[in-house]
Amino acid sequence: MHATERERLILAALGPSGFVTYRDLEARLDASPATIRRDLARLESAGQIVRVHGGARLVEGGEGAADRGQRLTGTPFDLAITRNLPAKRAIGRAAAALCQPGEAVMIDGGTTTFQMCPHLQGLDCQVLTNSLHIVDALLAQPGTRILVPSGAVFREQNIILAPAGEDSMPRFHAPRLFMGAAAVGPRGVMQQDVILVAAERRLLTRADEVILLVDSTKFASSSGAIVCGLDEVDVLVTDPGITEADAAMVRGAGVRLIVAEL
Repeated sequence: MHATERERLILAALGPSGFVTYRDLEARLDASPATIRRDLARLESAGQIVRVHGGARLVEGGEGAADRGQRLTGTPFDLAITRNLPAKRAIGRAAAALCQPGEAVMIDGGTTTFQMCPHLQGLDCQVLTNSLHIVDALLAQPGTRILVPSGAVFREQNIILAPAGEDSMPRFHAPRLFMGAAAVGPRGVMQQDVILVAAERRLLTRADEVILLVDSTKFASSSGAIVCGLDEVDVLVTDPGITEADAAMVRGAGVRLIVAEL
């Protein structure tokens, strides 16, 4: 593939949200990581992009910037919360059992991670979350301390996200990060919107242990923007609907698998 064509594909990948990860570019382009870095360096020199930690973003006011609104790709929270609810509740309960009293944790926004909230009562944890739904659920727990990042509110998922490439998190490090996904497969953990990918990559760098919460239907699809490989996940919590093949894939990547009882 010619460099001009690769650059066109890179800008197209940036278009929907203004950010793209290196992993996503490696999956989209028939090129080596070194070649992709050179392509990005040329685009940066031309003033079209800015290279940032984990990927690249469009220059503010550049190509595609005016078309982006405060919307995310994917199912709105209010619709997604009703899907596979018994499984999500069981997963949330099993995930909360991994928390230690008084510790700091990060909980990424999502309808499965949301189900952890009732089970954090009495643990007196300090929780960093970008989800206003999670904040609202935890406010009723006097002993739970809550931190949120700065950024814009995306109403469909009711989460707070910074502009692409910007780090809006307070200085915070936690033993555990709890996160969800749109899909899980051999390529790794995926989301439907690259803005979410950028936010989750920033969280990954701040945790000692990454715990993925996904119901078994998330293994049926393997499409989306890649957040991380399975080898970057420490624990995966799911429901009894997971197939033997998917369980073997998870364990084969060195991930501890927890199957929550319904």
